Amino acid sequence: MTSTETVVSTPTSVPTPTSSPVSASSPAPASSPVAAPDRRRWLALAIVMTAAFMDLVDVTIVNIAIPSIQAEAGASVSQIQWITAGYALAFAAGLITGGRLGDIHGRKRLFLIGIGGFTLASALCGLAANPEMLVASRFLQGGMAALMVPQVLSIVHATFPAEERGKVFGLFGAIVGLGAVSGPLLGALLTEWNLFGLEWRPIFLINLPVGIAGLILGSRYITESKAPRALKLDLVGVALVTLGLLMLLYPLTRGRELGWPLWGYVSMAGSLAVLAALVTYEKRKTARDGSPLIELSLFRVKSFAAGVAVQTVFGIGLGIFFLVWTLYMQVGLGWRPLKAGLTGVPFSIAVSTAAGLSVQKLVPRVGGRTVLQSGALTMVAGVLIYLWEAGRYGTAIAPWQMALPLVVMGLGMGLIFAPLTDMVLSGVPREHAGSASGLINTVQQMGNALGLGLVSVVFFNEIPDVLRREQVGPVFVDAFQHALGWVAAIMALIFLLMFALPKRGAQHLEGAGEEEPELV
Repeated sequence: MTSTETVVSTPTSVPTPTSSPVSASSPAPASSPVAAPDRRRWLALAIVMTAAFMDLVDVTIVNIAIPSIQAEAGASVSQIQWITAGYALAFAAGLITGGRLGDIHGRKRLFLIGIGGFTLASALCGLAANPEMLVASRFLQGGMAALMVPQVLSIVHATFPAEERGKVFGLFGAIVGLGAVSGPLLGALLTEWNLFGLEWRPIFLINLPVGIAGLILGSRYITESKAPRALKLDLVGVALVTLGLLMLLYPLTRGRELGWPLWGYVSMAGSLAVLAALVTYEKRKTARDGSPLIELSLFRVKSFAAGVAVQTVFGIGLGIFFLVWTLYMQVGLGWRPLKAGLTGVPFSIAVSTAAGLSVQKLVPRVGGRTVLQSGALTMVAGVLIYLWEAGRYGTAIAPWQMALPLVVMGLGMGLIFAPLTDMVLSGVPREHAGSASGLINTVQQMGNALGLGLVSVVFFNEIPDVLRREQVGPVFVDAFQHALGWVAAIMALIFLLMFALPKRGAQHLEGAGEEEPELV
């Protein structure tokens, strides 16, 4: 690629925790202890963790295969945009509804519908006859993930006694770290291997055996649970939240490609009015029948309200970094996809290690907020080291030289992932687990969309419209450094926001008096 125009037209999704199940469906607080834990609970855990990993990988695996899809399928620039953005839009728009449906109709039932639909959509993506079919299948895939993901930790919460959940959260943190970065590596391998001459299609078809196994085993080993009192689906709330999010996310997704037209700003401003109308309606809905889509009372829980702010800003920072990092390596440095994917391995290992240790070892000793703030400062240090190295070595930088800043950043991210889940949801009533989970993942998606929009400001504004071949590398290095400065500032802001979190999350609010979920 020799021109900025070509670079800008090759979008890349962001590997983020916003699609991770740890933050997507974090458990509500425990109430009375479970007298006799189900002996099958570890099999159920393996099933939902596998499904969660499948979703995480699918969010990122498409990135590496974009050039192959563009060449083999003849996809246009706009279609390539929607192959990556369609999943995120459908996912964000459906998460709150998916969580509430699980509360109403049963988390196991919705999980099975979601994983079954996700598997079917993956098959349609892999067998797509044209770009239009691929785009439509990606929308379906995102919608099915919105049904599946909010149920994951709600199922764990209903299945495991309080004293075992710290170990479970550590495992989930490790899965998040592994899934967030292994997607690009797996995508690079599957694309370069060109299995059976299928080019990019195996990146979707690989989900089929995993999804089918999850569907069969999940129907046998997962215990059903739902809210203890009857709830109704708030269809008006569903319409308002979907409209508001689409009005916000669509312009952010297409704005850069279309030159940030006026209608985009009008739409984003109008989304605030729609979301304000949603809040007003939900208040009335709560007073009328106590069955709103969004439990506004959740925001009276300090840990939840503060945690939502942290999650949103964290998503912005990650949205900027991962997109810019991918473009920096593959376009600025001219690295092959496999080389770029392998470069992220130290980061993945560091995230997984720190996430597993944070909940099981560190939080009980020093408190959740201390661990979270240590993670934020560690990420700032890693970003600053990366910024210095990018300037010091320029286009001659090697993957081994990136290992130090990536490991430091990964350790910081791992310290944030798993504890933040517990801190945010520690005070949420158990019957609203699904609703709260969907809401948290939705704000993460919004944060990532905002981060993607800001990439145009903090990265592409530093790149001229026309570049000679020899200018691409140095210009991209400078733009990468500029973006890293913004990421460091955002992580510092997260450190300050974390002061609003409780020093120690009441890890599962034991004995708080909420009703036990109805086990079916």
